[in-house]
Amino acid sequence: MQQRWSPRAFTDAPVTAAQEASLLEAARWAASCFNEQPWVFITARRDAEPEAFARLASLLSVNNQAWAPKAGLLMFCFHRTTFAANGTPNAVAMYDLGQAVAQMALQAVELGLGSHQMRGIDLERARTELGVPEGHEPVAAIAFGTVGAPSLLPEKLAEREVLPRLRKPIAEFAHAGQYGTPVKL
Repeated sequence: MQQRWSPRAFTDAPVTAAQEASLLEAARWAASCFNEQPWVFITARRDAEPEAFARLASLLSVNNQAWAPKAGLLMFCFHRTTFAANGTPNAVAMYDLGQAVAQMALQAVELGLGSHQMRGIDLERARTELGVPEGHEPVAAIAFGTVGAPSLLPEKLAEREVLPRLRKPIAEFAHAGQYGTPVKL
């Protein structure tokens, strides 16, 4: 898990169909409330589906368009907002989608790939241009690919690429019994 990070520099190496299948298989086995699996992924590999890949890339924010289209695979993530069985609102659908995406991020590491999740997308265009039915909400996009050297990026992004990875100490987010009581580890 400590090997997982969010690179922006990708080489032009393709992501294979087998790698994509492995990522999606990791998502398939994620836990979800009532086993709903409320996630929907729209994917395109740069080398295998260039027109679809270009369409997905066009839905990224300008900042993300500077680097993400160099990745071998782009994926847009949606969640179904209601339970399939009874149509009631699924308040944890986005949480479940997050679990599926986290498993894909870890599987990417296992495959020797990097992944970078992005909220910088045109949500309305993604909803309409990708043909996702009513009752599904766009959440994020992910770039998957072979990690490249920071020198492949514009200067400002290259500087960010090599910054140390920082994480909060456990004491800042874990509490024993009630908020404000430090966990004793």
